[in-house]
Amino acid sequence: MILSPDRLESLRGRLIVSCQAYPGEPMRDPRTTAQFAASAVAGGAAAVRVQGLADVQHTRAAVEVPVIGLWKDGRDGVFITPTLRHALAVTNAGAHIVAVDGTRRARPDNLTLAQTITGIHTGSPALVMADCGSLQDAAAAVEAGADLIGTTLAGYSGERPKTQGPDLELLEQIAAAGFGVPLIAEGRLHTPAQARQALDAGAFAVVVGTAITHPATITGWFADALK
Repeated sequence: MILSPDRLESLRGRLIVSCQAYPGEPMRDPRTTAQFAASAVAGGAAAVRVQGLADVQHTRAAVEVPVIGLWKDGRDGVFITPTLRHALAVTNAGAHIVAVDGTRRARPDNLTLAQTITGIHTGSPALVMADCGSLQDAAAAVEAGADLIGTTLAGYSGERPKTQGPDLELLEQIAAAGFGVPLIAEGRLHTPAQARQALDAGAFAVVVGTAITHPATITGWFADALK
């Protein structure tokens, strides 16, 4: 379960595919998530990102690439792996990297982000990816001990407007700050061209989810275009 520095470095300039389905959807099944993940790896994904404990377990058994795991609990505020308890459960399920809310907002268990990251590092061999919403979040997350930082929450935490595509300006700001940890572009990356732009803006690697693994949304794009 330990992700070596060399294995992490192998993700540089590569695609990470987020394989998730929303509650109540036909494809919301851990076995389907694992099949999506395996298909993504066959297509060239260097790592996958999955939500839910059973999804992490099934995906670990289905692929040989690093698995970024998270546990969404709730719909508003801090809900991406919101507490240390959630994070340790994700690592126990087999995630190589656990993604947590990396904003500066109060957490449900009243621990600081630094305390949460320390608890993860103490209780497991997993690395920590902090899902951030601003440059200030990224700086605070690095100071708190995050191993990777992502732009996952740009446009969703209240600090920055929600851009039409990826927040390239934020990527450039974080890259220019030179925090010394991998910067993962995530959020509203819907085309190969946007993925390339994210790398050019300074991202270490790029996460694409909806445009690859969410059939309902993709179908909606085409259906709307025909109206």
